[in-house]
Amino acid sequence: MKKHPLVLVVTCALVNDSSQVLFAQRPEDKFMAGLWELPGGKIEPNETPEEALVRELYEELGLIIKTDSLTPLVFASHSYDTFHLLMPLYVCRQFEGTPMPKEGQVLKWLSSGDFAHYPMPTADIPLLRFLHALLA
Repeated sequence: MKKHPLVLVVTCALVNDSSQVLFAQRPEDKFMAGLWELPGGKIEPNETPEEALVRELYEELGLIIKTDSLTPLVFASHSYDTFHLLMPLYVCRQFEGTPMPKEGQVLKWLSSGDFAHYPMPTADIPLLRFLHALLA
């Protein structure tokens, strides 16, 4: 069996006061364009998942988040054709600022009943049941 490189990506369920979760639509020039995902990104060398989220959520959305506002929930492990993805999911209910799309993505706050109406990457789909339970 051919081994693929391991890619470490961290993601976050930002939850607002209405118990909605922020999703971003991948821009047309990116891998898996048009699919909806939770914000986050790759973990850089010598960076913790929490540090990566603080950095990524600032770079992508202009949000200021403290690491102690991040609570780990679950992780996804999924093999794509050319790499294997390992993706911890954190929850954050406390953040400063209003999410602004800084990388050309479309943003949308979704209630858990809306998740099924938005196409998502295969690796993200198993995470949805944990988000449903969290928001119930």
